[in-house]
Amino acid sequence: MTPIISIVGRSKTGKTTLLEKLLVELNNRGYRVATVKHTPMGSHETGNDKDSERHLKAGSAAVIIAEPSRLVLIKPVAATPSVDEISRLYGEEYDLIITEGFKQDNAPKLEVHRKNVAPPLKDIRNVFAIATDETLNTTVQQFNLDNIKGIADFIESKFIKPVK
Repeated sequence: MTPIISIVGRSKTGKTTLLEKLLVELNNRGYRVATVKHTPMGSHETGNDKDSERHLKAGSAAVIIAEPSRLVLIKPVAATPSVDEISRLYGEEYDLIITEGFKQDNAPKLEVHRKNVAPPLKDIRNVFAIATDETLNTTVQQFNLDNIKGIADFIESKFIKPVK
């Protein structure tokens, strides 16, 4: 199955901006990356989600918008699907799937944190790294928000390249 990671964080921390920069970096390395935008409240119109457009412009090979009652590419669902269920729609043609959101899902997570927005998230499972503008007292790998190459290196070695 294609590896999946989630970018999570509070509103206005720069999740989409970080994802855009990672897409550019990973595309430049020759990887095909697909994205999923979680919109738990639903978007105002089908396919009119601004962040998903940003994903495409940054180089996402495909985007699924996941709403509580449907997926756009429209597929009715009873509840917000898990990241694993969504990844099956993409098949095996991608090197990585990056979701934006899905804080409570089990997928490995990169948290985006900004000191001036709010404290880091609490009770979030499977955080493998934090991209932040301050040094935090944590054992989780930390990256400066501007260190896109370092974040991409870490993701590449941990999730994309096979472990020998």
